[in-house]
Amino acid sequence: MSERKLRYGFIGAGGIAGEHMTHLSARKDVELVAMADPDERAMAKHAAKFGVQRSFADWREMLAQAELDAVSVCTPNRLHAECTIGALDAGCDVLCEKPLAANAKEGERMVEAAERLGRKLVIGFQYRYNPRTQFLKQAADDGQFGRVLFTRVQALRRRGIPNWGVFGRKDLQGGGPLIDIGVHVLEMAHYTMGSPQPVAATANIFTYIGDKPSDQISSRWMGWDHATYDVEDLAVGQIRFEDGAVMHVEASFAAHIEKDYWSFQLMGERGGATWDPPRIFRDEAGHMVDKSPAWLADERFGGMFKRKMDNFIDHVRYDAPTLAPGRDGLAVQRMIDALYASAERGGEQVEA
Repeated sequence: MSERKLRYGFIGAGGIAGEHMTHLSARKDVELVAMADPDERAMAKHAAKFGVQRSFADWREMLAQAELDAVSVCTPNRLHAECTIGALDAGCDVLCEKPLAANAKEGERMVEAAERLGRKLVIGFQYRYNPRTQFLKQAADDGQFGRVLFTRVQALRRRGIPNWGVFGRKDLQGGGPLIDIGVHVLEMAHYTMGSPQPVAATANIFTYIGDKPSDQISSRWMGWDHATYDVEDLAVGQIRFEDGAVMHVEASFAAHIEKDYWSFQLMGERGGATWDPPRIFRDEAGHMVDKSPAWLADERFGGMFKRKMDNFIDHVRYDAPTLAPGRDGLAVQRMIDALYASAERGGEQVEA
C-alpha cells in the first residue's frame, strides 16, 4: 500500500465502534472516512467527536460510495457474516468484533470469503493483547507448564444483565453470556494452551433472572427488556481436546456468587497458572514455587484495546502478523456452537 492514509469505515456506530475510533483517530496513517448505522444520533455523536466524514443509513451504500480500504464490523452478532462478506467483496480488509459470527456455519463463509478474495480478516479478541495473557502464553511456549491437562474458564457476573443493545435476544446475538463474555476468557485460555483441536463438548444453560422485570431484582444495571430476554443467565460446560486436555467453562450474566470472576486457571504436567492474579506454580530447586511478575505493561482496558487496533492497522498496512486471525475465531465459534448444541440436547455430549 502507498503512503497515503488508510481509508477506514465502520459498519455499526454503537459504543464498541467508539472504542475503535478512539484509538484509530490517534494514528497519523489512518483516515476515518465513513460509518453506517440506522441510528442517526449515534453517528452524529461520533462525527462530532472523531470527525468521521460521511454517514450512511445503509452499509451497502457506504461500501459502494466511500472507497474504503478497511472496515470495522461492530454490529449485533447475527449481522457479522453478511456485513463482513460484503466488505470483503468490496475490497476491504475487515476487523470483525467478537464473536466471529452467530454460529460456525456463518463463520466458515466469512473465513472462506477472506481467503478466496485474498483479504485480511481479524477478530476482535482484545484479551490476547492483555499483558497477563502474553505473560502466560510466553511461559506456555517456553514449556513451563509442559502438556496442559486442564483449564478452568470463568466469565461470571453476580448481577450484570446488559440493559442496552440486544444482548438478551438470541435471534440477534446467538446466545447470552457464553457467546458475549464467556467467549473472551475461553478464547484467551485456548490461545494460551496452544490452540488444541476440540473434539467434543457437554454443557447446560439456565435462565432464571433475566426473564423477570428488573424492578423486582437487585442489579447494577436496571431496566433490561425482560419481555424479549430469551438467552441464558448461566452456562456451564466442558470441552475435550484431541490431545486429551479438558476445559471447564462457566459464564453468567446473573449468578448467586460472592463476586464477579474474570479469569482462567491452567494445570499442566510441569506447572500451572492463573490469569488473575497472573501467577505461575511450579516445582523448582526442590520446592514448590509461586512466581508473579513484578511489573506488567499497561493493563487498563484502553491499553489492550489500543494494541488490538494498532495490530490490525499494522497487519493491513505493513503485513505485520496478527494475534487473532479469522481461523482462530472460527475455532472458538465451533466450541461455542458445540456447547450450545449440547445444552439444547439436555447436556448430552456433541462433537466440537
